[in-house]
Amino acid sequence: MQSTASQSKNGKKNLFARFLDTVEWLGNLLPHPITLFAIFCIAILVASGIAGYFEVSVVDPRPEGAKGRAADGLIYAQSLLNAEGLQMIVTNLVKNFTGFAPLGTVLVSMMGVAIAEHSGLLSAAMRGLVMGASRRMVTFTVVFAGIVSNTASELGYVVLIPLAAMIFHSLGRHPLAGLAAAFAGVSGGYSANLFLGTVDPLLSGITETAAQMIDPTYSVGPEVNWYFMFISTFFISIMGAWITEKIVEPKLGEYKKEMASEDLSETVEGKLTEIEKRGLRNAGIAMLVVSAVLALTIVPEWGPLRHPETNAIAGSPFFKGIVAFIMIFFGVPGYVYGRTVGTMKSDVDVINSMSKSMSSMGMYIVLVFFAAQFVAFFKWTNFGQIIAVSGADFLQAVGLTGPALFFAFIIMCGLINLSIGSASAQWAVTAPIFVPMLMLVGYAPETIQAAYRIGDSVTNIITPMMSYFGLILAVASRYVRNLGIGTLIATMLPYSMIFMVGWSILFYVWVFVLGMPVGPGAETYYNVNG
Repeated sequence: MQSTASQSKNGKKNLFARFLDTVEWLGNLLPHPITLFAIFCIAILVASGIAGYFEVSVVDPRPEGAKGRAADGLIYAQSLLNAEGLQMIVTNLVKNFTGFAPLGTVLVSMMGVAIAEHSGLLSAAMRGLVMGASRRMVTFTVVFAGIVSNTASELGYVVLIPLAAMIFHSLGRHPLAGLAAAFAGVSGGYSANLFLGTVDPLLSGITETAAQMIDPTYSVGPEVNWYFMFISTFFISIMGAWITEKIVEPKLGEYKKEMASEDLSETVEGKLTEIEKRGLRNAGIAMLVVSAVLALTIVPEWGPLRHPETNAIAGSPFFKGIVAFIMIFFGVPGYVYGRTVGTMKSDVDVINSMSKSMSSMGMYIVLVFFAAQFVAFFKWTNFGQIIAVSGADFLQAVGLTGPALFFAFIIMCGLINLSIGSASAQWAVTAPIFVPMLMLVGYAPETIQAAYRIGDSVTNIITPMMSYFGLILAVASRYVRNLGIGTLIATMLPYSMIFMVGWSILFYVWVFVLGMPVGPGAETYYNVNG
């Protein structure tokens, strides 16, 4: 196995290595995401002034008499470089921030997840799942555990990936294969999960804001991709296990202890103690009780959280308030586990866990402030609608629709993700353009968001811009000294490529062949004429 460093010494860098160097160099040129959004805001202000001066416009695709449609049937670019624009910016600065849909939903759901994380429930559940797997099932279980760990984003990177490398090493298998399998699940399968997590309300809030550029009444709930992401969890786990055992592990070859950069004679730590097992059992019972209580509010016809007018589940207060139930679903079992093992002794411990979680969200809150201004500016200037209409006309002119359109969209999102590693940052930039555009072509925001989540996930594992890439490289270097970044990316590339193709095919079969909705109450198609 030849590292990038050794290739450099021989002066024989191949095309792939040069490509990786180029990606890394381009990514390093980008400023911090917060700075990026501030620059985008300034750019929109300047661009709006130019577009307003030249009276840039497009034909409004909405039918005559539709709310907000101008009498002449045109959508004009609005300048923010005038007195009216300045007044709008100043008077709405705080409102843009506090009214940004993902802000409250993410913070509320994080409080419940924080209780489960700081009590030790999530860590214990993950260790129990992986270390309790049979030797035959360990690869599948590692990938599966990685995907499920995305409910608490840092846990998979900090706990599971090093643990998986140690487990493979203890089984006489190449530790980098274990690390790669876990990394593929945690990061490559980032958007998939059995449960609704913090990423769901985060993305749906941005999608809703973008969709309302076309339909001001459109609502997108956190649950709208759950069906597709649930089945994707098992699909990605199977693919990840197959890639590990059939491609990655054979390529890595036999592992020899001389490759390590330090003494690896330690035994695998982390087996569950009796009290942790009792805590998991009690937490499981609590989870069943919470699930039963929640089911009573929605399953029976008399359920108080069914739709008050149609009595249906779709569009019901249950789904509109799903963020509150995410908090309860994780918070209650987390507290029960903590009480059992002694990590949650009083209400103070619960409050402290939530407070720690909120304190760690400082960077996100600052990011949201600038992202919210960018989204608001984009909406006020009508740039989103103008670009969407122009883009939709172009797509129809070239005949790019249906599966081909979505395959191109997924690939594009994957390429953008090489430089903008944050899911929310990338979607905040691209959603105001592509959600309205694809809505005008005839597709629902829920389906567009599901496709985005594929592209955003599969290239996480091959970009140095991913925030935990350095940590993964450090863990890998314990087992293979002088391991280069190119070697790690080359190890992960098969996952990225096959996930891209396989997951896209699953999307095609699910949406276009079977005609299945991507989530509860989600539509596949959108009729712009109502």
